[in-house]
Amino acid sequence: MEAMTLKEIAGAMGCATGLQGSVTEICTDSRRVTPGCLFVALKGERSDGHDYVAQALEKGAAAAVAAHPVAGVPAGRLLLVADPLASLLDIAARYRAKFPGLRLVGVTGSVGKTTTKDFIACVLSARYRTHKTQGNQNNELGVPLTVFGLTPQHQTAVVEMGMQGLGEIRSLTLALRPAVGVITNIGVSHIQQLGSRENILKAKLELCEGMDDGAPLLLNGDNDLLSGVRVPRLNCIFYGAENPACAIRAGAVAEDGDSTSFTIAAEGGSWPARIPCLGRHNVLNALAAFGVGRQLGIPAEECVAALRRYEPSGMRQRILRLAGGVTLVEDCYNASPDSMRAALTTLRQFPCAGRRIAVLADMLELGPIAEESHRRVGGLAAGCADLLLCWGPLGRLYAEGARAAGMADPRWFAEKEELTRALCDLVQPGDVVWGKASRGMKLEEALEPLTQRRGLA
Repeated sequence: MEAMTLKEIAGAMGCATGLQGSVTEICTDSRRVTPGCLFVALKGERSDGHDYVAQALEKGAAAAVAAHPVAGVPAGRLLLVADPLASLLDIAARYRAKFPGLRLVGVTGSVGKTTTKDFIACVLSARYRTHKTQGNQNNELGVPLTVFGLTPQHQTAVVEMGMQGLGEIRSLTLALRPAVGVITNIGVSHIQQLGSRENILKAKLELCEGMDDGAPLLLNGDNDLLSGVRVPRLNCIFYGAENPACAIRAGAVAEDGDSTSFTIAAEGGSWPARIPCLGRHNVLNALAAFGVGRQLGIPAEECVAALRRYEPSGMRQRILRLAGGVTLVEDCYNASPDSMRAALTTLRQFPCAGRRIAVLADMLELGPIAEESHRRVGGLAAGCADLLLCWGPLGRLYAEGARAAGMADPRWFAEKEELTRALCDLVQPGDVVWGKASRGMKLEEALEPLTQRRGLA
């Protein structure tokens, strides 16, 4: 982080201070306080940062942002604001303004935004010094912390933007001022909070409010709601594999081992491409990255070459080859009905000498559509997998849906440990095991013993 004066920070937050000096780090965790940093006291579900303000100052923090006076702490060491969390974004907006030449790409969507962000950063890094969101730090805390990582050396940045409700992406985009926007998908994630896909679309389109007139907005033209979006003041560019009206199209999609080949048709030309991951959904993510690269002046050939260098992060479709010819796909980062459908469809096409085994746990935050969504995914699994193992309070509905669709013996387990034991006992040479669930289920804990028992090939 480049230096910001305490007066500058106070001005950004709309408060006053008599403190002199500057800071080069902003910290929200008292355990990570370094001398001279600014400590921001955040109130969480389990702890309140205000309880650690005195400790942070003793460790050398230059000052603290707080919502109220703190006992034993001189008032002059505090920057008092109504909401320290919201004030983080105010500081981030002021800091982002220090880099007027930086071309920032804002990415949002119901599913696929983290993978798309990584694809875009991979393409942009072929020509520019690029900063990006780490993991999925895409909320009102993660976005400011990402922004504070910018330096004058960066030429581009790719920032993921998530939301829980209306107005949140508006706040993020007005602070970040994206030069390019990407919306990957409108699904049913967060439907519990927003009530309908139409409201989810409205929330995602808030991304446009921070963009200048004429800026490019890349939209997934295969998505039923996004394909109808029109924003007259922006340059809307559609990408897809099925919609013939898309300006950037994928064709001849073919999976081969651990990679997917396809052609990209755009701008009157065509280029053969390959990505080191599977599934048509990842082809769409790669198309968005190609489109962003072209909008920022990278030749098509360089964009295509960069796509080959993409590396999946976290537990997104991590493919492990185990002893005995067993393949384990850890896809436990997150799950929604849309991403479950993509994963199961990919499993159905995955090269396999034995059985295709789907290991599924709950999809979270689906509200009133949760039960029906789990039954539908179970029905889909019946046509994509030879064996279905389920766990979780809602996981039993996968089994019900699969049984109703004709699967002979889908299995549901009340405890994660029972699932693990059954999986380890059932797997045979040549099998492909695909695990997927919402992040909160920590399904990877049920898969790890299989790797430990068999070992890597």
